[in-house]
Amino acid sequence: MKLDPFYLIVDRASWLPRLLPQGVKLVQLRAKDIDEAELRREIATARDVCTRYGAQLIINDYWRLAIELGCDFVHLGQEDLADADLEAIRRAGVKLGISTHDEAELEIALMARPDYVALGPVYPTILKKMRWAPQGLERVTQWKKRIGDLPLVGIGGLTIERAPGVLRAGADSVAVVTDVLLNTDPEARAREWVLATRETV
Repeated sequence: MKLDPFYLIVDRASWLPRLLPQGVKLVQLRAKDIDEAELRREIATARDVCTRYGAQLIINDYWRLAIELGCDFVHLGQEDLADADLEAIRRAGVKLGISTHDEAELEIALMARPDYVALGPVYPTILKKMRWAPQGLERVTQWKKRIGDLPLVGIGGLTIERAPGVLRAGADSVAVVTDVLLNTDPEARAREWVLATRETV
């Protein structure tokens, strides 16, 4: 499986009609702190917009809703992975991405036979408080050697300037949240990311 080199993460489906026309082809919906009815609407809306623009949608955490609403990709953190029914996910034909931060988590992730592995934070991040120190480019290279042909996603503190180094170090895709969503012109920034990552690969 091949991932697009630019992996955008958004917190609401309302971003997608703005950012997918900029050439974004891989997006994760990471919706937090909303009730189930609203979450269901968010996922269904994101699914429909991604279908319209030919983009791959990945649902963060909510694997049951992803199956129910006909999404084909979920991303799980380590805690969510422990509680997930991996057989149900596989039976539904849903692909799986898993977060990792250290060797133990990588071993757990690989036992789940994921479709990609994410490593972070590569650099210091403002998105959330992390108990892990920045991993750095050397760890990206080590992880890629360990997982071989499995796609590797680098995440955490990424900017356009840092992205080429992460991709050259071995990541197949770079995941971005705040550098686009907090930009004064998110559409233009998303366009810049698309162009920059296409040039690197």
